[in-house]
Parts: sequence; structure tokens; C-alpha cells
Amino acid sequence: MRINKFLAEQGVASRRGADEIVAAGRVTVNGKTATLGTEVEESDTVMLDGKILSHKVKYEYYILNKPKGCVCTVTDEKTERPRKTVMELLPAGAGKVFPVGRLDYNTEGLLILTNDGELAYRLTAPQSEIPKTYLVRVEGTMTAVQLNRIRAGVEIEKGVVTKKCKVNVIETDKKYTKLHVVLTEGKNREIRRMFEAVGKHVDFLKRIKVGDLTLTGLDRGTCRRLTPEEVYYLKNL
Repeated sequence: MRINKFLAEQGVASRRGADEIVAAGRVTVNGKTATLGTEVEESDTVMLDGKILSHKVKYEYYILNKPKGCVCTVTDEKTERPRKTVMELLPAGAGKVFPVGRLDYNTEGLLILTNDGELAYRLTAPQSEIPKTYLVRVEGTMTAVQLNRIRAGVEIEKGVVTKKCKVNVIETDKKYTKLHVVLTEGKNREIRRMFEAVGKHVDFLKRIKVGDLTLTGLDRGTCRRLTPEEVYYLKNL
């Protein structure tokens, strides 16, 4: 198998993250520095930063109700004062897992963590078009024109237009509007930028579903292992 797939199955990173690790020259196969096209067999000795990686992996799967005020990274190395990460919310004894995709610092909701790189790739690859449902609250009311612009796709930066999506108003008055938004892609801060494009500010954002998987029974900031049935469901979305 390709080296990036092997590293993903080891729980080192997603396949995209594995490509970056390989490109940095941190991986060797049988003593030789790996390249992006390197193939790995069971008899090969693969090392990351000088440590041997086993060919046998036990996969772990968690679902987390992410709160505001933490980042979806294994470590926060981009600030002088590291922020809290979602890894700190995992139970004691959890294995070496990583977040599948990202929710930004001020966004709450459903986050999956695993060391199954194939599942992570499937859930985040644009071509998979896995539906993800968000609860959105904006200030004031929204017009039919604004709603239809978002549904049809809006330009969030020069040359970048969002895909068509489902948007349903679930509650509204003069002070705020609550909506359910279903996306099948995952651009950076996409929902906030979509609403900004039609002149609305998002003051609350929470991912509530991935496919039909929900946060039922999970309080904010808590997590649990996914059941075998839930894992099977995600793998067959």
C-alpha cells in the first residue's frame, strides 16, 4: 500500500497530513527516506522520527460534543500561549487518535476522533459528499432572497463559490433567526463566510449531525466510544 495510507492506518495523521510528514523527510522504509510514491509491504520496516511503526493497529473511534474555546488539533503549536485542544477531553486510556476534520475555535458540536485513516479520509474527502448538519443562529431576521442565495451557493472569496445546500428556518423573531444548514463540503469557516456574504453575522454555530449520527445523550465537553453499529454506519455512508 502507499506510504500515506500506511501512516493513516497507524493513526499518525490523515492521508493528507501523512503526505506532509513524508515530504518533510521524517519517514524511512528499510532505512531509506520515503517519498510520496513509496509502497509499503508487511515485511518492510517503517520508521517515523526514528521509531518503528508496527503493521498491526487496533482502531479506536470516539464521538465528542466539542465545546467552544478549544482547537481541533492534537497540539496547539501556532500560538505563544497554547490553547486547550480537543485531545484534553478524551477519557483516560484513550489511544493515539486524531480529529476527523475541524470545527473552529468558537464552533461547538459533533466531532469524530479516530486512528482509522481510511474512515477519516472517507468522511472528509470532497467527493464523498457526506452530509453534515449545523444549527446556526444569526442576528435579526433573514429575507427569502438571502436564504435562496445561500441555498444556491455564494461566493465567499474571489473565485470560490460554495455548493448548493439545504437551509431551513426553525425559529425566528426580530432579534434572531435559528436555522438548520446541511453541507456536503467543508471549506474553512464555510458557514460563517456564507452568511457574511449575504450580510448576516453568525453568533452561534454547532454541528449536530454527521449523516444520521447525532449527539444524543452527550453533554457539552463529553465524549464516548462509538458503538460497532455506528462505526459500520459511518463506513458505509
